[in-house]
Amino acid sequence: MDPGSGNNKTAVAEFILLGLVQSEKLQSVVFVLFLFAYLVTVGGNLSILTATLVEPKLHTPMYFFLGNLSALDVGCITVTVPAMLGHILSHKHTISYEACLTQLFFFHLLAGMDCFLLTAMAYDRFLAICRPLTYSTRMNQAVQWMLVAVSWACAFTNALTHTIALTTLNFCGPNEVNHFYCDLPQLFQLSCSSTQLNELLLFAACFIMAGVAMVLIITSYIHVAAVVLQIHSVEGKKKAFSTCGSHLTVVCLFYGTGVFTHDSRVEVSAYPTDLATMMVLHGHVT
Repeated sequence: MDPGSGNNKTAVAEFILLGLVQSEKLQSVVFVLFLFAYLVTVGGNLSILTATLVEPKLHTPMYFFLGNLSALDVGCITVTVPAMLGHILSHKHTISYEACLTQLFFFHLLAGMDCFLLTAMAYDRFLAICRPLTYSTRMNQAVQWMLVAVSWACAFTNALTHTIALTTLNFCGPNEVNHFYCDLPQLFQLSCSSTQLNELLLFAACFIMAGVAMVLIITSYIHVAAVVLQIHSVEGKKKAFSTCGSHLTVVCLFYGTGVFTHDSRVEVSAYPTDLATMMVLHGHVT
């Protein structure tokens, strides 16, 4: 999209990301802190991904999904944090209109895929505990790849829809994004045209990816809990819960921090909570 050309085009060629802090000393602290967190997060997730690929004992559906989740986490945090660190180093906080749209697209693509994949993992745990006799046939490699492919298709559709809808908005100034990366709520506030359709699309996406997905996850674990409570052996109960514990922790982090972040966006000045949210969220499997 060429900024400034045509009546329906944006007049803003670039945005200014205000970042987290303004003080030079605090920027240095933030840089060191989040560079370390980024390296640990990426290193941890890549080690999990490598282990699931090279270790034959881990070639199971649960670790197949976990490996995909690790790759997603590396991608999602890489979309935002390195750019933020680069802005701190260069003292240049501008991002072009096209780069902003690209960052927004990939962030929503990978975060949406995270959401759908967590739902697929809940279905996997449901089959493993509630339908153990038919688990190997219901969760074979074809089903695993189908679930991942459908998740990618849904996440891609969601991210592309938001990105295309955003290009219909006019941005005629100001161009200061009260955030450290491009995201929809902050960009909506800068638009000089109606964002009603965009907000409706965002609400619908949140309802599907957060509401429906969460209902499916909760329903799966209600069935899991009912089966586990019928196990008389204490050791059996521990084993069943251990297979679900890590996934439940990730789900709680994902949706819990998501709700907290959404609430914080009611006030624009609350944007720093998003960084903590993202670093926790996309470092969860480490």
